Amino acid sequence: MKKLLLGLTAVWGGTVQAVACTGISLFAKDGSYVQARTIEWAKEPMESEYVIIPRGQELISFTPTGSNGLKFKARHGVVGLCVVQKEFIAEGINEAGLSAGLFFFPYYGGYLPYDPSLNAQTLADLQVTAWILSRFSSIEEVKAAISTVRIVGLEREAVVHWRIGEPSGRQVVLEIVDGVPRFYENTVGVLTNSPGFEWHLANLNNYVNLFPGSAPDRPLSGITLHPLGGNSGFLGIPGDATPPSRFVRAAFYRATAPLRPTAYDTVTQCFHILNNFDIPIGIEHPLGEAPDMPSTTQWTSAIDLTHRKVYYKTAYNNTIRLIDLSEIDFLRVAYQAHPLDKVKEQPVEKISVE
Repeated sequence: MKKLLLGLTAVWGGTVQAVACTGISLFAKDGSYVQARTIEWAKEPMESEYVIIPRGQELISFTPTGSNGLKFKARHGVVGLCVVQKEFIAEGINEAGLSAGLFFFPYYGGYLPYDPSLNAQTLADLQVTAWILSRFSSIEEVKAAISTVRIVGLEREAVVHWRIGEPSGRQVVLEIVDGVPRFYENTVGVLTNSPGFEWHLANLNNYVNLFPGSAPDRPLSGITLHPLGGNSGFLGIPGDATPPSRFVRAAFYRATAPLRPTAYDTVTQCFHILNNFDIPIGIEHPLGEAPDMPSTTQWTSAIDLTHRKVYYKTAYNNTIRLIDLSEIDFLRVAYQAHPLDKVKEQPVEKISVE
């Protein structure tokens, strides 16, 4: 347990600006639904894996005192992308098409205090995604069950909130504030980090002037003002990497994205949109103190909830990789985890000219 807590402190503790996540969702013309997101970590390379949980797998939650929390059995097979270790799924989907992911939520979220006498119902916040995906097939099932568990943090700074989505396109945000779980319908289809979800929605009113395309010419004191380039309708959109600014950009990029024909087209569109949220290494550090890694954005995923497919790429390899749940026998497959990158190196295709 000491090793676990040291690992969590290395990843989450003490550096709020080091962790950032941006989530979007899009529909395709054929009705397919995709949820996509980035995950960032600015201190050092984050060891992430893809995880396969078979149907019937016995799972147990950590608590601040050990591997002695809630015990639960997987009703559904799961594919997830984890951080630190295989139990901590940050994003994933199950056989029923339910998808869930966690997003860092410091200062504004807060769990009930840990009570060792209630270990049997104690669920670590970093294992909530695995619990949701392995146990439930709908948002309503999650809402009905949330009161049966006591969610706690394993490390003081590791406060998160969650995005949960169904193949229908319904999406909710789960936030725990002062120990009370709250669900919010997310029709905007975007999620970042702190402050709370309702604050972000209210903040969008500060950008009521933004619109796609170009602003018209405008007379001013005897001269005429002309747009200097395309997309002048978005002048004033915030460009920094703070959660409020990323939420605003993601909301407007998503709202103006054209419908693509198929789920695959929509997946690739999500990756293109989220390229705008890649955080280059260095901007979150004092000059000269950036770690040696390609990007703060560690990996980006896009999950096709309609066809149960998980796509991802990493900072080290921008090749998009695919895990198709339909090709996995969740009754016979082993519980397993593997690095997202077999080799941390970007493949380059050499073009031969004759």
